Amino acid sequence: MIFDRKQLRKYFVMGSQNCVRAPGMLLEEAARSGITAFQFREKGPGSVFGGDKIRLGKRFRDICKRYNIPFIINDDIELIDFLEADGIHLGQQDAKADEIRAKYPDLIIGLSVSNMEEAKSPQIEYADYLGAGPVFWTATKVDAKQATGVEWIEQLRVLYPDKPIVGIGGIKPENAQSVLEAGADGVAIISAITRSKNVQETIDQL
Repeated sequence: MIFDRKQLRKYFVMGSQNCVRAPGMLLEEAARSGITAFQFREKGPGSVFGGDKIRLGKRFRDICKRYNIPFIINDDIELIDFLEADGIHLGQQDAKADEIRAKYPDLIIGLSVSNMEEAKSPQIEYADYLGAGPVFWTATKVDAKQATGVEWIEQLRVLYPDKPIVGIGGIKPENAQSVLEAGADGVAIISAITRSKNVQETIDQL
């Protein structure tokens, strides 16, 4: 799939551990309601493993394919081929973007950056987009770093005026606009959608 920065605009991140209802049905509803990308992040307390993880991932991938939405996996290299992923999102402690780029030239690669040292890493040039954050405090990740604020988006935009950026962490309809105004191409969302009582309305407001 050819990467377009517009695909970052409403970027849904989810695993079964984030859901209070059937995850496949939730992704189907989110896809129908207008998300522009999806990241399969099956990680942390309550997540599934092994064959259950692959079966869940295949179901998610099939939904994304039907709606022509990029299917991106979270840092698990072995799943790239198993799930025929369109992309992978990497943290700073994960595999190196240059090594993945060498093996998968056409794969969409996202890289999390949360401070100036990470932002000046040579790995940046191998990433198609940067995940900036956590912008706001978030309870979704038990190992989340300290919130950066929207100022971090502004700094990254100055450093990389042409690099696609998506804001990550604690984003919801009430604060999404501030992330976009700071220079992000889009917002990545987890709980604002997984816990929404009206998914269509929530996605419309982002």
